[in-house]
Amino acid sequence: MNKDTPMKPATVAAQALGWIDEATKAVAPPLHPSSTFIRDADNGYSSGRNYSRADNPTYDQAEAVLASLENAADAAIFASGMAAATVVFQSLEPGDHVVISRVMYWSLRNWLLTFAADWGLKVEVVDTTDLSALKAAMRLGETALVWIETPGNPTLAVTDIAAAAEIAHGAGARLAVDSTVATPVFTRPLDLGADIVMHSATKYLNGHSDLVAGALATKAVDAHWEKIKRLRIQLGGVLGSFEAWLLLRGMRTLFPRVRAAAANAMAVAQHFRGHPLVEDVLYPGLSNFPGHDVAAKQMLGGFGGLMSIRVKGGERGAIATAANVQIWKRATSLGGVESLIEHRASVEGPDSPAPPDLLRMSVGIEEASDLIDDFEQALTAAQN
Repeated sequence: MNKDTPMKPATVAAQALGWIDEATKAVAPPLHPSSTFIRDADNGYSSGRNYSRADNPTYDQAEAVLASLENAADAAIFASGMAAATVVFQSLEPGDHVVISRVMYWSLRNWLLTFAADWGLKVEVVDTTDLSALKAAMRLGETALVWIETPGNPTLAVTDIAAAAEIAHGAGARLAVDSTVATPVFTRPLDLGADIVMHSATKYLNGHSDLVAGALATKAVDAHWEKIKRLRIQLGGVLGSFEAWLLLRGMRTLFPRVRAAAANAMAVAQHFRGHPLVEDVLYPGLSNFPGHDVAAKQMLGGFGGLMSIRVKGGERGAIATAANVQIWKRATSLGGVESLIEHRASVEGPDSPAPPDLLRMSVGIEEASDLIDDFEQALTAAQN
């Protein structure tokens, strides 16, 4: 391989950009737990660092790897996905109009419709899969941000990123994309016209259910991005150095994990499509899924590891099915190596876009046949 040939994204992740610790020549990246750094005799900081709330050497590598994977100008890691997402909205001005996807992470939606609205943001919820509805929601000179999540959690609703970017920019707004489900393995929103991409790094980027973290990546290092970085310092939503090290460790196996999960999800989805005890299977990889064509255009190489199944028998049938699984684990979250299942409507409450018969399923990297057999027996047991 020519030394000037760029590494493929999977290689970037696996080798963490190929960096070797200069002090020890170690292949595994070092952990820097220090909260503070020495000031020079002249009162300056020739190291460029003064305090870990501003930055820490352990952050650098994780942020550089993510920026490379997203083809971004810069990236920043945060204490949680919520910390990363909310700072984007906190960087706006009271009175700004923002448009958000109807199907999105429920904690962020709830925060936007309560705290952010009380703070002065004008929040409008739109079905962003309907481009005409999205365009109609734009207010020229007033809309500051369009926030979409695609595929959307938990119904897997797919929004056309390139079209949404064109609509947002036409109104003078930025486009931010929550790409947690798609991951940079399958989608690069910045290449499709988005301005900011967000990840709940707790999920696929880390991938081992042992870390809470968030991340942002930006297309341009501009005044808005610099404000976001300042707010991270001022509000204190930074990640600990050990957690940053865990995140980097997780990202090194991102591609094989996500590809395996996506292959398993496709197998599970295909098996249960048309099943006599299943009302519907929601997965962008299925040709009959409403957003399949858009997903196929912007999700290259796979459709992710998240899916939902609507079970016959309504809410009772769904909860009973979840109660009878043995290999699937009844737990919140997604993106880990283990398969998780959850009844989202009862978690999210009456305003949830999730139908009462829906089970959200984060497909892990176990043997696909074991996952299928377990869910099959759970469906049968729920009828008794």
